[in-house]
Amino acid sequence: MPNGHLQHQNPVSNLPAPGQARNINVDVSALKDPNLDAEKYITSVLSDASDQQLRDYQASLRKLKNRASTDLQQNVIQNRTQFIKISKEAEKLNEEMRSLRSLMSELNTSVSNFSSINSMPEARPSVENLATRSRKQANRSSVANLEQIYNNQLQTLWKEVEGSQKYLPAVPGRHVLLEQRRWAELDAATWKPKKKVSLVLLNDHLMVAVEKAKRTQPNLAVHGDTRQKESIKLVAEKCWPLQDIDMLDLSSMGSARDKHGMQHAISVRSGQESFTYRSERASSADKDMMLRDFRQAYEELRRLLRPDTESNAKGKEAMDFYAARDPTLSKKTDLLRSLSNSNDRPEILVDVDGKQRNLRWVEGQIDELDIDIALQRFEDAVRHIEQLRKIAKGLRGNAMAQDLISTKVDGRANKLADLVVNRLVNAHSFSNATQTNIAWLVRLGFDNRARESFLKARSDNITKRARQCIFEGDLRDYIFQVSFVYFTLIKNTVSIYQQCFPPLMMSACVKWAKEQLDGFNVILSRQLSSIQKGSPTWNECMDQAKEHVMMLNDVGLDFKDLLRVKEDGE
Repeated sequence: MPNGHLQHQNPVSNLPAPGQARNINVDVSALKDPNLDAEKYITSVLSDASDQQLRDYQASLRKLKNRASTDLQQNVIQNRTQFIKISKEAEKLNEEMRSLRSLMSELNTSVSNFSSINSMPEARPSVENLATRSRKQANRSSVANLEQIYNNQLQTLWKEVEGSQKYLPAVPGRHVLLEQRRWAELDAATWKPKKKVSLVLLNDHLMVAVEKAKRTQPNLAVHGDTRQKESIKLVAEKCWPLQDIDMLDLSSMGSARDKHGMQHAISVRSGQESFTYRSERASSADKDMMLRDFRQAYEELRRLLRPDTESNAKGKEAMDFYAARDPTLSKKTDLLRSLSNSNDRPEILVDVDGKQRNLRWVEGQIDELDIDIALQRFEDAVRHIEQLRKIAKGLRGNAMAQDLISTKVDGRANKLADLVVNRLVNAHSFSNATQTNIAWLVRLGFDNRARESFLKARSDNITKRARQCIFEGDLRDYIFQVSFVYFTLIKNTVSIYQQCFPPLMMSACVKWAKEQLDGFNVILSRQLSSIQKGSPTWNECMDQAKEHVMMLNDVGLDFKDLLRVKEDGE
């Protein structure tokens, strides 16, 4: 034994006792070496080992392998549990950050409102004054009076701006925040004024009205009547929801554009379109007021719409998160396409024992199912699958979520069935274990697979045992062994089958028993082909086989008339 690999062992412990072979211990530190040459190491350690020492060393390696596999499995399960716990904590932290962001936004809005009140310029007689007075009166009036004030605002706006009712119908809570008339729309290429417009800012929309001349009476125009100044009407041209537009201050675009008065201009962007408007006043008071009120209205509207937005986003996030974590969904192209094309997806809730649960809870149950399968806790895993299938079956109002859950559960059920079938094949000779394994497969919906796997395992066992019967010159003894093996195993198989499956499925077992009898007839015919029919040896072999086939009567099968030797040409 080389000292390099076993330097940590006590040499005294390896000395053999009197009359006892020396034990060869497994050096774990040597096996951990990444540069270990396995072939050279085994040659050096086991070069002088006996057969018993080789078997002991092999058994020690197997124990070490099993212990390492168990430790690795436990580490994987522990890490997965920690990951699930951290994910839930992160989701909770995300909700708290959303609440904090909402509170900070409300604080900024309050501070801005307080600052704007102190620096508010003198109001001028227009719809703007009506909006300002209505906001002050709203603080001192009831909800009913406030709605009446809002309706009066809209009625005044509809009278002053032609076509505004088409864009801004009466909606509860809709009201005018700001109306400014002295604005001009600029050409995007030359930055020259195209037309005069008025901007009307509401709590949920921004409307642009174009100033157009009315048809006036000639005598009023000749004599310079003051009513000539009222020959301008406003026509609604554009209107956007606040959440669909951005309003930018163009005063920071650079000094090269100052000559065009861009320090008083704003840009309104909606999708791919962009419109530029410039205040015709000498100061930037109108522009600053419009930008300030727009931002406040936008933040307020976003805060009001946030519950619905977050609900839809949370539902979408839950569906996408639920779909992305399972590779079995990669083959479900239609389901993935439905997930990606569905934009309006409220959060899906399922009823579990009288409590409403969301898809994240379902995902947690599937995680627990994965852990049960990994640890081979078969009863718990089967119960989880039955519960999840019941949940999926109850989602009749949402086919997409039902398909999603069913696909995930069916994938786990197939994986679990593979493990149970493997246990069934390895323990098919034990009645209690076989009944338990088949019961699990039946509960999972794989009763046909359980039947086929059990009968195939029994067929392989019969073939294996029959081949272990060695012909040593005595034909009668050989036929006795083969017939005893065949019909004993057929009897035991039918007995276990009757305990595991209902009588309606008994025809498959009878068919299988008939196939095994045909296989025995082939062996019997081949062995007796050189023996004269009716001779003592022939008769004795047939009597032994008939005696053994009578064992099937104990399980309700009468195959004595089907036992026969095939003649040549059959």
